[in-house]
Formats: sequence, structure tokens, C-alpha cells
Amino acid sequence: MSSSTPFHLLEATIDDIHSAYKSGQLTVRQVVQMYLDRIEAYDKNGPALNAIITLNSNALEEADRLDSAFKTSGLTGPLHGIPVILKDQADAKGMPTTLGSVLFKNYYPDRDAFVVEKLKKAGAIILAKATLGELGGGDTHGSLFGSTRNPYDLERTVGGSSGGSAASVSANFSTVAVGQEGLASIRRPSTWNCIVGMRPTAGLVSRGGVYAGWPEVNGSLGPMARTVRDLAILLDVMVGYDPEDPVTARGVGHVPESYTKFLDKNGLKGARIGILRESIGIGSEPDSEDFKKITEVFEKAVGELKTAGAELVDPVAIPKLNELLAKRAGSPTGGDESFRLYLARSANPLFKTREEAMSSPDFSRVGQEAQKRWNRSSEAVKHYESLKAQDELMTNLLKVMADYRLDAIVHKAVEHQPTLISDGIKPPYVNHKGAPHLNTFLVFVSSIVVPAGFTRDNLPAGITFLGRPYDEGNMVKFAYSYEQATHHRRPPASTTPL
Repeated sequence: MSSSTPFHLLEATIDDIHSAYKSGQLTVRQVVQMYLDRIEAYDKNGPALNAIITLNSNALEEADRLDSAFKTSGLTGPLHGIPVILKDQADAKGMPTTLGSVLFKNYYPDRDAFVVEKLKKAGAIILAKATLGELGGGDTHGSLFGSTRNPYDLERTVGGSSGGSAASVSANFSTVAVGQEGLASIRRPSTWNCIVGMRPTAGLVSRGGVYAGWPEVNGSLGPMARTVRDLAILLDVMVGYDPEDPVTARGVGHVPESYTKFLDKNGLKGARIGILRESIGIGSEPDSEDFKKITEVFEKAVGELKTAGAELVDPVAIPKLNELLAKRAGSPTGGDESFRLYLARSANPLFKTREEAMSSPDFSRVGQEAQKRWNRSSEAVKHYESLKAQDELMTNLLKVMADYRLDAIVHKAVEHQPTLISDGIKPPYVNHKGAPHLNTFLVFVSSIVVPAGFTRDNLPAGITFLGRPYDEGNMVKFAYSYEQATHHRRPPASTTPL
């Protein structure tokens, strides 16, 4: 390095890394190697978080190519030389997409996912593929890797299903990561790993080349980062129309010039924020001590919003909220069709249909919960009732926001502390505990989670800003303003600087 000052990788932002490239203090190769060293020290050894499934064997080679390009023409894009970790259900050519399952351990797609193409074009390096809930759902356990440990308490889960992505960002294995959410799969692990995470409004980010995409609509890729600014930079790169994912046609005309334009420290001043206090988490136990520990953090957060200048409407009630949420049901055909379209992108798909995958000898080794999910059939009548409930709840939510002139609604990001790994892999098979899924039932709303501090057990908690369709810019603004007023993010003690 040409500068004598050592570069501190821990908690380094995209701007920090780019400044170091420009000053000659650091090369892309050095950054990649530093992250690889941390993965070796803390993912494979030490606390053995077990968040990484596959490392990109070409990462250093790609780093050298970017270093050469930098000498000639400077930064090649907004993510030049930024290591990104992907949830292992998005395709990156040359690396397997395993879905965390022995069933897909040998699946090597021959094309990048649409978003991965965009990341590479922006100069990013796909450093690794992260662990996830097996076959893309539930807590982060899988037949291919076991369980991922929470860096804040190694006995506890990272949440799911984007648990490996969240743990990787929190433990500083990469600068940012990409998750995927169909229920609470970005927001819950982000909360439980003390990072920022967003599931964008359906139609902003393509699922082309991602398991569980079109014609299903409720799943979405989303950015995960340690700071709201890094999340906004990553989101800028990810959004855009992709003819392969028709729902992205709905996002056309809703993408601002840059989400970074919304980064305003005073963004909460005068903002009208509704506080949703009704419990909406899956399997939540409002009378339990664990629930109360999260409530204590939430009360402080509400006070912090007020101190930051927000005008609070506290509480707000959404008519028939839990009654309508309870009607959620999947499409009888959507999952099978989505699976077929996803694998049909490859010249040599591992399986052609879900039935074919389920008849593989490896299917018996798949985790019980994932097997149940694949075996569950949806009834057309229940799906119809679900769609009606979705429509009614969307109107109820938007009417409350209009009646009270709200800019956003804030609720607990997750209503319980991270659950124990042991309780998730054996009876009572705890999963999703305390996870709200309001934003993935109403798929056309914007939502972001941001750290709100720690419980008295020293475990991370967060708040969600939920807004109108395609209002990501304002959610970024409110989250940034709250983050800058509080600075609750703190790196885990289990993965200190090397």
C-alpha cells in the first residue's frame, strides 16, 4: 500500500473502500483477500458461523482485472471492486446455485441472474454464495450445510431465509449482500444480525435467474448492508425492467434518478409517522418475557423518532389486520410454474419439474420443513380468498395512511428475540417466530428495517418503516434519518478485527 495508514476493513463502507482505491492506499485484490481472510478465520474457524456455501474461485482474478481497469480509467462503476455476497438462490455463472440443499449441490447454471449481470456491470465482485433456509424458505438450516450461527449469540439462529447473507454482512465477510424475501426473509435476518435490509415493492427488482420468481409475485431480491447509504447505492444498481420477469413492467416510471438523493439527516423532521402496536408476528406470544424485551426497545425507538422531529400518530389501527393476514394462501400452480421457468433458463437443467426433483433419491435427505413446503398443495378457493383479503387489506392500509396523512407506518421489525438453533432443528421446530409478513402479503408496498438497539439480553432488535407503493425513496430517507440520529449498529464481538 502506498499509504502508511493501515486500512480498517471492519465496518468499511462503499465510500471508504472507493476513497482507499483513489488514494492508492488499497487495491481490489487486497480488499478481496482481506474479506477472504475473515471468512477463513470466522466462518470456517473461530466461532464457525457457517454462513458461506461457496466461494468464488475467480474472485482474485476478477480483482486483478478491476485493478488494471482502474489504472486506465478509474472506477468502472458505482460498485467498482466492492465484494458482494449472494443468497444462494440467485444464479452466478461458474458457481453452483444449491438452495442450501443436497438436492441442488451439483446445479451449475449457465447464465447469470439479471441482477447479477447488473452488479457485475457496476464493477462488483460476487465473492461468495451464502447459506439460506433450505429450498428458499424458513430459518437458515439446510441438508447441505447444517445451521448458520448468529454472530451475536452462537446458540441462536440468524433467522431466515436470507440468514447467511445477513450474518455475512454483520460479520464483515463482504461490504454488502443480496437477499431474497417471500415472507420475512430479508427483514427478519437483517433485524437479528443488526443490519439494514429492504424488500422493495414488487416490480422494482427482477427475479430473472432466481429461484421462486415469476409467475409468483410475492418474492423479491433486496439489498442488505451495514448502513442505509450502502443499501441505497446497492438498490440503485439492482432496480430495472427485465422482460423475463413481467412484474417489473409495473416498476417502470417509479425509479428515481438515485435513491442516494433521499439521504437526508433531517428526513424525519415533520414526517407524519403512524405507530402500529398491534401484534402481527407469526407465532408471537405477547404475554411472554421475550416479547416484552423487544417491546422495551421499541418504546425507546418511538421516543427516538419523536426526538428526531417526527410527528407521531400513536397508535394507528388498520381495520381487520390480523383477520385478513390469516387468509394468506399460495397459488395452486404458481410454485410449479415458477420452478419450471427458473430451470428452463439453463441449457442443462438439473430437473425439469418439481415432481422430477421430488422423485430424486436425494429428496429424502432434504429437511423436514422444506419437504413439507414442497408437498403442500394450495386450494384454488383458499387462494381466491387470499387474493380478496389482500385487496381489502391494501385498501384498509392506504385509507388509514390517507385519513391520518401518514408518510409511513412504523412497527417492530421482529416481535421476538432470535430463537435457539436447537429449538429449530428438533421439536418444537420453532421457525419464523415473531416475524411480521404485512409487506409480503401486500406485495406492492415499500419496507425497510433498520437497527433500533439491543435488548437487555444484548440481542439486536429493529424497526420497520412501511410505506406506500414504490415509495422506497422516502423509506430510505426516514431510515437514514433514524440511523444518523441513533447509530445503533454495532459489530458482533465474535468477529473482531483480524
